Amino acid sequence: MKEQYLDNIVFHVDGVVFTALNIVFERFSRVIPEHSHSDRSYEIHYIPNGYGRVFIGGIEYKIVPGTLYITGPGVKHEQMPSDEDPMAEYCVYLKMQSQRAASRLVSRFEDQKLWFGMDTENIHAIMRELFEELKNRRRGYAAQAEALLQQLVVNVIRNYASEKELAASAGVNESQLLIAEECFLYDYRELTLELLAYRLGLGCRQTERFLRKHYGKTFVQKRTESKMAAATILLTQSKKSVAAIAEELGYSSPEHFSAAFKRAQYISPRAFRNGHRS
Repeated sequence: MKEQYLDNIVFHVDGVVFTALNIVFERFSRVIPEHSHSDRSYEIHYIPNGYGRVFIGGIEYKIVPGTLYITGPGVKHEQMPSDEDPMAEYCVYLKMQSQRAASRLVSRFEDQKLWFGMDTENIHAIMRELFEELKNRRRGYAAQAEALLQQLVVNVIRNYASEKELAASAGVNESQLLIAEECFLYDYRELTLELLAYRLGLGCRQTERFLRKHYGKTFVQKRTESKMAAATILLTQSKKSVAAIAEELGYSSPEHFSAAFKRAQYISPRAFRNGHRS
């Protein structure tokens, strides 16, 4: 099922010109292969129901009903629906004018190249009304569509802001802690500071401060801790070679893995495995 509109609707937010080049609703039964978009191009994705996964920069994000995510210029992403309950998605593809946004509000939108989270600003209602206008095309529908697209961009920015306001008022955003925990638990092999910062909606320096405040560790220390925890399990509960374990954990060579393990555990991987067996 696919409903698509290619009206090229032009609208303004704080004097900045946007064009909606593609507005589509689809229930997925197919994988969307990895792709990215050109300069000043943004996709707003909202999932009203169903489940799936999206891979952004090589990191897997789980999609559930109510998920909102935005992909900006150059952000590589691909989607995979669940077999049991495939996701439905509203997607609006936007292009901004070539000059830099002067508006502080729109600059917030332009600077956020990637955002992933749960919608808190009733995006679903805006999407439903937008598609209703485009489908029925009653008198004045174009003006209504422009107003709804304005509202969509503003409410996306409010999602960004509400996350920061929550963190400021509560001292910590619980969803950010959960995201960090899942990153270090499942994605330690390929996790970088930049990717973690993207997922948390923070800058790299803010992410380092976040980790020091809540874990008392740097990013490198926290990632190494995760890798070493996985290494001890693989060494004691699998028959994989040290070289295979090194590759699985993302080390460039068995020697680098052995040196890292010895620094952390004060014993070599082979000696650790042999000691556990004995």
